[in-house]
Amino acid sequence: MTIDLNADLGEGGADDAAILACVSSANIACGGHAGDAESMREAVRAALRCGVAIGAHPSFVDRENFGRTEMQIPLQQVFDEVLAQIQALQEICAEEGAQMVHVKPHGALYNQAARDVHLAETVVNAIAAAGPQLRVVGLAGSALIQAARRAGMPVAEEAFADRRYNGDGTLVSRRLPGATIDEVPLALQQALRMVEQQSVTSIEGTTLSMQIDTLCLHGDGAHALQLARELRAELIARHIHISASKGFNS
Repeated sequence: MTIDLNADLGEGGADDAAILACVSSANIACGGHAGDAESMREAVRAALRCGVAIGAHPSFVDRENFGRTEMQIPLQQVFDEVLAQIQALQEICAEEGAQMVHVKPHGALYNQAARDVHLAETVVNAIAAAGPQLRVVGLAGSALIQAARRAGMPVAEEAFADRRYNGDGTLVSRRLPGATIDEVPLALQQALRMVEQQSVTSIEGTTLSMQIDTLCLHGDGAHALQLARELRAELIARHIHISASKGFNS
């Protein structure tokens, strides 16, 4: 059994370097919600040192709200802004001798594209314009994953160790209490079930089955480093291979 562990990094978190040692993929903020040329370069260099797969983490251009406020803007603007963010990180990767292998949208862009077909197609088109070989990382079973498959793009279906799910497979809004799992034992329990059983329990108590290729650990969570270390240790103890290069569907 193989699973990819990914973390959203380059967002100003204090434990980025330590978390990188626990995961197999990094999603690097590239200016929309956080990050700048300096932080991108630092994150790329750190990922190279750790042998971690590098991906872009573009968002709505909304640093004031950390990219977590839903927006209704022209699709051409979304295309242009997402493409510009990906290319900014691509340029730094090229300068540092690194290769970008995937793109995972951030925050509100991620969640809106999970349910809005037209937005999903726009995001996929922007990723394809940056490189048709780039893997699209999105919420398992979402409109973004479906759009990527229609476009012939490789995908990785994602689940979250530290987020709670609605009955339809979407994430509980961060505006609601209990949207995040802040207790490490509970997040660890959910993560292991996701990996071993490919399922999660929704807030309504129903069991949701899903394809899970990659598991996200939020780098800005209060106990992100503890969860990353404990999950990695538990997966290794269960003889589950942690890798960014295996287990994905095309």
